[in-house]
Amino acid sequence: QAMIGVTLHGPVEAAADRIAELPEVDYVVITAGAFDLLVEAVCESDEHLLELLSDKIRTIPGVESTQTFMYLKLKKQTYSWGVR
Repeated sequence: QAMIGVTLHGPVEAAADRIAELPEVDYVVITAGAFDLLVEAVCESDEHLLELLSDKIRTIPGVESTQTFMYLKLKKQTYSWGVR
């Protein structure tokens, strides 16, 4: 697993939609801050992650740069979000 910070130029929604369609991607959020998007991906190997980054995400129109954060050890994961 990896979290990928994506910096864009141009329309954010279009690039977010394209990235969300990729089968390796299970989470896409539009953010404010250093990155325009945060993308969580699950890949079978380092080579698979490299292919996702180089051949898929970085070729999407509007993608300017990416920064990848590899997951080394998962300490907590909850999905109890709701509307408040």
